[in-house]
Amino acid sequence: MFENLTESFSNLLRNLSGRGRISAQNVRAAMDDIRNALLEADVHYEVVQDFTRRVLEKSIGAQVIASLQPGEQMVKIVFDELVALMGPVDTRMYFVDPPPTIIMMCGLQGSGKTTTCGKLALYLKSKGKNPLLVAADTQRPAAIDQLVALGGQIETPVYREDPQAGPVSICRRAVDSARQNGRDVVILDTAGRLHLDTPLMDQLRQIGQVVKPHQIYLVVDSMVGQDAVNSARAFNTQLELDGVILTKFDSDTRGGAALSVKAITGKPIKFLGVGEKLQMLEEFHPDRIAQRMLGMGDVLTLVEKTQQEFDQTRMARMQEKLAKATFTLDDFLDQMRSLRKMGPMKQVLGMLPGAGAALKNAQVTEEELDRVEAIIQSMTRRERENPDMVDGSRRRRIARGSGAATEDVSRLIKGFAAARDMAKKLGGLSMGGRMRLMQSFGTMDMQALAAGELPIPTDGCKPRGGRLTPQQKRRLRDKRRRGQ
Repeated sequence: MFENLTESFSNLLRNLSGRGRISAQNVRAAMDDIRNALLEADVHYEVVQDFTRRVLEKSIGAQVIASLQPGEQMVKIVFDELVALMGPVDTRMYFVDPPPTIIMMCGLQGSGKTTTCGKLALYLKSKGKNPLLVAADTQRPAAIDQLVALGGQIETPVYREDPQAGPVSICRRAVDSARQNGRDVVILDTAGRLHLDTPLMDQLRQIGQVVKPHQIYLVVDSMVGQDAVNSARAFNTQLELDGVILTKFDSDTRGGAALSVKAITGKPIKFLGVGEKLQMLEEFHPDRIAQRMLGMGDVLTLVEKTQQEFDQTRMARMQEKLAKATFTLDDFLDQMRSLRKMGPMKQVLGMLPGAGAALKNAQVTEEELDRVEAIIQSMTRRERENPDMVDGSRRRRIARGSGAATEDVSRLIKGFAAARDMAKKLGGLSMGGRMRLMQSFGTMDMQALAAGELPIPTDGCKPRGGRLTPQQKRRLRDKRRRGQ
């Protein structure tokens, strides 16, 4: 996500950073480029004009033009304005006493509303709540069956009735059922349409008048750009929304919806759907999104994901194995599976500072990772513990068993040995370094590893204690001389 926008921002700010001093003319030229980049990202025209005007006003002040580090000043100004554009956002959900808290979900068909209901229920369960899902979408065929299936996956009850009963009556009786059965949150999956129309709005208003939901969220597809903003504005006029949930944020999202919704509607983005799996619902943090757009990564979200998926004791044990070079392919497979639970590999790696540009052309696909897993699982236990024993005949057997080429098996073994030796020299890798190694294995680019060069620079892979190796120090000095 944001790849084109991130590349545009990075190029512009890098050009300004390479100058000893900048002039008002330089800043105006940069703003023209930023304006074009935002328009290409499908950001609303009014938002683009207002954003570039504010950045320009702050940038041509004496504190930037007279600064010895104008590039850094510009980064801070653009970052602050991006955060102001998308926020502030209070990501907390408020609950009533006595329960239940009623949450009404609305949106157009195809936006991912029903799936988002399941994701939100799972999110609330992780916060200690006992939600009840309500199948109030009597319009779309199979919508009720889909919600029931989602409820089964997350072990959450779904209230359903005959569609002929009508959505208003279904919602009213569902709330009564939640009170009787100790359910403290009710999530109403209401009907959608292919487009905004009067019958849809009338139905939603009737549900609102009868049930009186405490929070109303609009689910919109982030891939539709400005259309998402238009939908949010129309729904808000009729229903008075409490927030917006953007879905499909892991796809080819240009960023227009995220940058425009708050400015145009005044309603905050509360959550992001970042993948198909039900656990892939993230709280929206404007500062973290701004960091991603500027190519700074998103370390805080990465840490939160890591804490959810990795056991701390296990991580410490793996760190020790890396330091002693006793890390086996079984250990690697275990780490890779844990990382994959955090989301698509390219998305997770993109949260590392500076990784965006390096990953621009990287083919970090789930199919490649499946191939790596198949190769490792086709080995015997002894071979996984000691890959050096895998000779030509064994490689051919492993290739046949995994459906991979013999060359793929060779590259995996050769690259694993090189990476293991490198980890020992560094004294054990940090989580960031471990992910860089995982990306290297995932793309099967083992020649670079065998030569001791990772596809992503290892400057950020510090050994324990925070000390840099002499090679890393030289790279850092060279970058500073080039003004990078």
